[in-house]
Amino acid sequence: MAGHPPDVEVMLKVKHGDRDDFSVLVQRYRKPLMNFIYRFTANLAESEDLTHDVFLKVFQSAPKYEPKASLCTWLYRIATNAALNHLRDRKPQLSCSLEDDLEEGRNHTRNEIRDPRGLIEDELIEQERVDQIRKAVAGLPENQRLALILTKYQELSLKETAEVLKCSEAAVKSLIFRAYSTLREKLIAVVESSELSDPSQSAKMRP
Repeated sequence: MAGHPPDVEVMLKVKHGDRDDFSVLVQRYRKPLMNFIYRFTANLAESEDLTHDVFLKVFQSAPKYEPKASLCTWLYRIATNAALNHLRDRKPQLSCSLEDDLEEGRNHTRNEIRDPRGLIEDELIEQERVDQIRKAVAGLPENQRLALILTKYQELSLKETAEVLKCSEAAVKSLIFRAYSTLREKLIAVVESSELSDPSQSAKMRP
């Protein structure tokens, strides 16, 4: 974000009551945090509510804020607690990302020019594969799932993820390794099926 003030500088202004700078933080982090939470709720309305709760907690905690860690990891730590507490209060559901939904919509638009005889069957097969992947990710142990989502989908570094999960970078690497190992075992049939039907799709199916 070249040309924009650093997160810590903005948050320190929020700490001293600057509401305009709080709006800057909301603008920067609303979408990534909502997308992160959406991977656990699979419900847009619930994700919006939880994201609102995260920013409310940030604003309420602002007077006590100290820049000991990056603001990004602090926000994700709050969002992680919100998402996990929400899951513990209800039955876990399949997860996906807001970007996935948008991409599916774009794919659907492109597919409209294809032969309609194969369109419905192709979409049903692809949806089944997507559902299997989501179920596999949703079934990972809590810390493995978090480590995978934070690094792969939210693109946090190992150091940032370690700060969010309050563990060492080595522990994060171990969690990611175990997550991938579990997913490979669960999804081997899905990957093989994809490679047989269309080799170009196999890379997309690998976790």
